[in-house]
Amino acid sequence: MKEGNPMAKKTIGFVGPDGRTCMCAYTVSTVESEKYIGAIIKGMTGMGPVMDAIRGKKNWTLKIFPIEGKAVADYKTVIIGALENGEIDYIVIMPEDLIYEGIVDELIEAGYGDRVIGLTKEAAFIEGDKVKAKIWMRRAGVPVAPFKVADAKNLQQIKGIVTKFMRHHGGAVFKYPYSAGGKGSRPVFRVEDILDVRNILLKDYSENYRTLHGDNKWPLLIEAWKSEIEISFTALIDGKGNFRILPTAMDYPLRFEGPPSQTNPVTGGMAAIGMHPAETPELIKMVGRRVIQPFVKEMKKKGILRPCILYPGCRVSIDSVTGKPVDILVYEMNIRAGEPEMQVVARRLKNLGELIVAALHDRLDAVEPDVRNDQISICLALVTGPGGPQGQRGYPDSYTKYEPVFINFKSLSKRGILIVPSNISWNEKNQRLISDGSRVCYLSKNATVKPGQKRGQVAETLRAALFQAFDHGLVRVVPREAEETFEAAEILFGQGNITEAEFKKAHAAFEKTNRLDLRRDPGRIYEEWDQLYSDWQLDVQSE
Repeated sequence: MKEGNPMAKKTIGFVGPDGRTCMCAYTVSTVESEKYIGAIIKGMTGMGPVMDAIRGKKNWTLKIFPIEGKAVADYKTVIIGALENGEIDYIVIMPEDLIYEGIVDELIEAGYGDRVIGLTKEAAFIEGDKVKAKIWMRRAGVPVAPFKVADAKNLQQIKGIVTKFMRHHGGAVFKYPYSAGGKGSRPVFRVEDILDVRNILLKDYSENYRTLHGDNKWPLLIEAWKSEIEISFTALIDGKGNFRILPTAMDYPLRFEGPPSQTNPVTGGMAAIGMHPAETPELIKMVGRRVIQPFVKEMKKKGILRPCILYPGCRVSIDSVTGKPVDILVYEMNIRAGEPEMQVVARRLKNLGELIVAALHDRLDAVEPDVRNDQISICLALVTGPGGPQGQRGYPDSYTKYEPVFINFKSLSKRGILIVPSNISWNEKNQRLISDGSRVCYLSKNATVKPGQKRGQVAETLRAALFQAFDHGLVRVVPREAEETFEAAEILFGQGNITEAEFKKAHAAFEKTNRLDLRRDPGRIYEEWDQLYSDWQLDVQSE
């Protein structure tokens, strides 16, 4: 790897359009500002104005490299141009789709393989073909959840597998076995739901199946449902096979609080918290020894090991008295950072940039994660809610777009809340931010657990601050119909056709409108954990 001026700050470019990309770039730029500069490669057009407003007069730098198109060639042109010009030193590929499509291969071929974190197209099956990956993991000695593969068109075969899993494990999970953006998982707990869940999955993915397999069998991965604790792990791997497991996180994938159902679907993620309530040094050691180590060994054996991120989704069994881990099963292995899990992981790290550079220099064995062990981080997705000209149902089903976004940066800053833009664009004509729908942005905040405090107590204060900011309208997406109604009131008032009192009433109503929605249960688990495991002690390493 060629090195420039060793004293100059190094720029780490995070590639992708979403919140995790923005958060990682922001974290590197602010926490490690003396050594590194974070960069967003792609992003959304609203990220620049939002980050500029957050920075204000503070002395840190964040670069943005827009990419107009979505093709690998578009990314390649911008990334290689920035590397050649010395504007960027290192690259981290965040979206799995880019890895599937061979962006890392393209950068290796261009002579920049030693600057990029991400696997090649050959290794993309680890996330892109869940059936193949399950078989591969089992062969490597990684503990995986019980599974079977059925033909998605063969209802009787599916019924036979699911009823056995129900009898022995209490339920089953249907998984579209290819890339689905975190939305291809459908749990089943009752025999009478098998048909409906199977049919909905076919409705969502039949075109994909037909393209991939035609009239042949359509593979459907069916896993045994395990009700143990779900935990997300993120691991950085270097080219020699050294690895570091980063702080844990817990995702909230369902749209609403409560059990999964046809009206409570799996989304791309509604919130994340970190640390996971069950995080302990023993747990980190267990996942390293039983999951990451054998997996990396198999990667090395097959010749596909290179600097990368692994993100296993696991179920952990814990001791009923102590809350300490006793067993672990892997449900899937991903080859990128989770969204929004990576946001809380990054916020608890003091040396994300240093770890990335160490991974690319094959020296992760010499650099440990510097973690804020005494802090809790909560990240809430603000999503597009119901309503609109077509009676849209809201995220993740159908939702409005291109409605104005209003952010009270001053009030958010006073409350110590970071807004992380995701699907926000900049409308040049009207000089304002607009929503692109889906998960519009995130509210993120950390809090310290002081000696003598319980995590539930701290989490409740943290949750209250985030919900109060939302309820007070510090971030709003104004519904199109509300804006039109208020514009009409402005005209009528200007013409003298309504009184000042009527206009003020219309203005007050307008100020309260908000298309955004969120979940209100993220973080509540800390208080529940405190009650279940009252002797559980927070492990805080000395500074």
